[in-house]
Order: sequence, then C-alpha cells, then structure tokens
Amino acid sequence: MINHNFEKRLTSTKVFYSYLRDFIANFKAVKTAKSRLDEQFQNKILLAVTQVNGCRYCSYLHTKHALESGMSEEEIKGLLAGEVGDINDDESVALIFAQHYAETQAKPDADSVQRLYDTYGEEKADDIISIIQAIMMGNIHGISIDLLLSRLRGKRDPESSFWTEFSTAFGVLLFVPYLGIKKLFGLLDPKELHHTQGA
Repeated sequence: MINHNFEKRLTSTKVFYSYLRDFIANFKAVKTAKSRLDEQFQNKILLAVTQVNGCRYCSYLHTKHALESGMSEEEIKGLLAGEVGDINDDESVALIFAQHYAETQAKPDADSVQRLYDTYGEEKADDIISIIQAIMMGNIHGISIDLLLSRLRGKRDPESSFWTEFSTAFGVLLFVPYLGIKKLFGLLDPKELHHTQGA
C-alpha cells in the first residue's frame, strides 16, 4: 500500500506568493515543458517534490497519474519515501535537483543548478525547472487547504496558524488577477537561475 502521509511544509503566504509568481511568469514555459518531457519522467519529478513538501492531495493525484503512465507501485513508493537511488542515471540528477529545490524553498545552490544544465542541456533543464516550479505552487496551495479543513474539524496543526492557512488558500483569488495583469503588461519576468551557458 502506498503511504500518502507526510510531514507538511506550509512555510508562509509570502513564500507561496513567490511560488505562484514563478508559475505565472513562466506559464508558457510550463505548458511547453509538459508537451516535451516524457510523461513518466514528469510524474517522477512531481512525486519527488511532493515528497519533500508533504502535500497529501498532490500525492494522491500524481500517484494516480504515475500508475496510469505505467510506473510500478514499488517505484512510486520509493519516490514517496524520498529514495532516488534506484532511478536510472538519466533521471537521477533531475530528481535529486527537484528534492533540493523543494528543500531550499526554490533557492537551489549554484553547483546544483550548473550540474542540472551540464547534464541535460539548456532546453531540457529549463523544462525540468518549469515542471518543478508548477508543482511547488500546487503543493503549498494544497497543503494550506488540507490544514485549514483539518482546523475546521478540530485538528489544528500547532506549527501552523489560521491566518497563514486562510491567506494561502484564498489569497490566490487576489494574487492570480494581480500577477496576471502584471504579466499582461510585461511587468513579470520569469525567474532565471544563474548557470554557465554551454558548459
């Protein structure tokens, strides 16, 4: 049986806003990445990030998609346990980077970024980062809803607050239009991770 119980990492509304900003600024690139990257590879990235952030809803959803794409239950269990050792070498660098990106709250170190680009080249590395940025936003939003519903059922998380949960869960109603307008007028540049070109 696949375990979907994780330690949730809600962080803050400010951090969620930064993830949402990255996603909207990079929305076109996310769509392109989804059409170019192998479906199983995408699912592995999504599961690797979700394991770190601890979103139960995303775990259920992406496990379902992973099974439908042909991944084995054992492979999924391993990713949800944070294990990438059995993943083939072509994918391990991306999955380790995905975990690192989530653990550092979207602030990966320069060596990790460079290794990603050295391994996959400009286009594929950009696609991998786009998929990671999308799931980072989705994870934190899902966690906020989960925690808020638990609070309403009388199961409050002592490490969280009502305001953080509420503002993250419903802040999108304000954040998305605001960021959308900024993007429309060219005031929202995609986040770029520094790396050496053609390394």
